[in-house]
Amino acid sequence: MSEVNKRIISLYAEATPNPETMKFVVNVMLFDRDRIDMPTREEAEKFSPLAVALFKEYDFVNGVFIANNFVTVTKKPDIEWIDVIAGVREFIKAYVQDEKPVLNAEVIKEHKETIMNADPSDQGAIEAKIVELLNKYVQPAVEMDGGHIAFKSFNAGVVTLGMQGSCAGCPSSTVTLKSGIENLLKRMVPEVQEVVAEDV
Repeated sequence: MSEVNKRIISLYAEATPNPETMKFVVNVMLFDRDRIDMPTREEAEKFSPLAVALFKEYDFVNGVFIANNFVTVTKKPDIEWIDVIAGVREFIKAYVQDEKPVLNAEVIKEHKETIMNADPSDQGAIEAKIVELLNKYVQPAVEMDGGHIAFKSFNAGVVTLGMQGSCAGCPSSTVTLKSGIENLLKRMVPEVQEVVAEDV
């Protein structure tokens, strides 16, 4: 693509509650109304050429999460963001500006169809209500912080959630889980007795 026809990409970095993650917000849609969490390079290789490029370029990358118009990058603890943030920001900006592929759309589509067709009888009225509440009251705030909380299961009064993006390993996620989400679900769904995280 010629320099003249290149679209103008603006990108800024935003801190998240998790000191190990940074949210990089772009002025174009990367994954419209959806998200994918890649906590390992192996996951990245399945789903996202951009995530693979980040793992290859920076040995401190410890996870990539892509949703809507942002990329959340998780680093290893022995690196300080102040030393690397400018480089990562420019790398993502140049990658998007060059219109390189961000996602492996076909693989993601197959992956989602597998999940959706797993066993529809597994999700009853209580699970549907929990998912609805998470989507309405929890996800918008969590996404602002560069993460996602995924419903995993409901069994014997216990809701299990998966922490993704900036939520994984975040020091404040336990407080959010217990003080916020657990209280909300207990109040709105009497069958819920406890909320636990699959990965905190």
